[in-house]
Amino acid sequence: MASVTLKNVCKTYISKKNEEVKAVRDLNLEVRDGEFMCLLGPSGCGKSSSMRMIVGLEETTSGDIFIGNRKVNELSPRDRNVAMSFETYALYTHLTVRENILFPLRAKKIPEIEQMNRLEQVVNMLEIGDLLDRGPSQLSGGQQQRISLARALIREPEVFLLDEPLSHLDVTLRTSTRAQIKHLHDELKTTFIYVTHDQLEAISLADRIAVMNFAVLQQVGTREELLDYPINKFVADFIGEPAINFFECTLIEDNGTSTLKSNKGTLEFKVPQKWNSRLVAHGSKHYTLGIRPHDIHVEKSPDTTAITGVVDVFEFLGEENHVTAQIDGDVLTVVVSPYQFYTVGEKVNFYVPNGRVHIFDTETGECVSTAYKLEDKE
Repeated sequence: MASVTLKNVCKTYISKKNEEVKAVRDLNLEVRDGEFMCLLGPSGCGKSSSMRMIVGLEETTSGDIFIGNRKVNELSPRDRNVAMSFETYALYTHLTVRENILFPLRAKKIPEIEQMNRLEQVVNMLEIGDLLDRGPSQLSGGQQQRISLARALIREPEVFLLDEPLSHLDVTLRTSTRAQIKHLHDELKTTFIYVTHDQLEAISLADRIAVMNFAVLQQVGTREELLDYPINKFVADFIGEPAINFFECTLIEDNGTSTLKSNKGTLEFKVPQKWNSRLVAHGSKHYTLGIRPHDIHVEKSPDTTAITGVVDVFEFLGEENHVTAQIDGDVLTVVVSPYQFYTVGEKVNFYVPNGRVHIFDTETGECVSTAYKLEDKE
């Protein structure tokens, strides 16, 4: 096992028009020894380029990469003692499953006895003993993914990297393979770095998540930290299902009290007194109010703000129900229990806990309430 540290890492490509394309900008990230870290973000954000630099398939334009205490910038992929499972599985079609799995050991001329011992371990771990004599073309997508994992695991790497490993699987296989990957990490205790654009995969698998956008690392944290203390509007929007509700507001001050009033409708939110002076000191009049659908209640409780809406869409989803309500010119999505039902056109009172909202500077996207919440927590 080993930690992975990236210090001021940048990656620049040159386009066909001879223009610089910044794929990764000044990335500073530490993956702890034995940790399951997920690089999460939309397509083109730099997450796969970051992984390929760690593996050694891409050179860094600048910055340093350490695996454990070793600086690995100048080392070839084979000398970094890392293994990677690719999105496309990358199996050799002319080899059997057994030969595919053993390929990295034979390339290193590992003794035959050790090869067989390691093969038995990974075969038992991934339950693929009945597939060894087949060719890749005879396997399903889920089986090919397990063979790709086995080929990486048999190397006994210090760091195990997975690049969008579930993207080609159907929903059922994705769920079962995701559980298998989590089980593998729990059993092996090896450092895992996992790249995905799917927040559900990141949330269900990772110890911590590194959110990237436009080649820049936005925030690193646990699922709870990203949900409750997002650093900016992008992180708040990218993490959470269904997506957070946003309301463009203007800050109204009246006799020491501040209220965020929607620019579109009648929605108003009175800023908690403990945040009031600091929000005014921030100096902006234009904010975006964020409210997560799971934080909204239909029963009245202390220290909440009431919002009245008219049901526009009701979705029965089994484990939970979703309500989309119109509040004049604004739209509010609410998650309710599977035993609560509403009809279109029904007027409903919703209640928002005052301490659970998120307030963003509309111009910069910065979440100004996160700092206040952290101070309150301390």
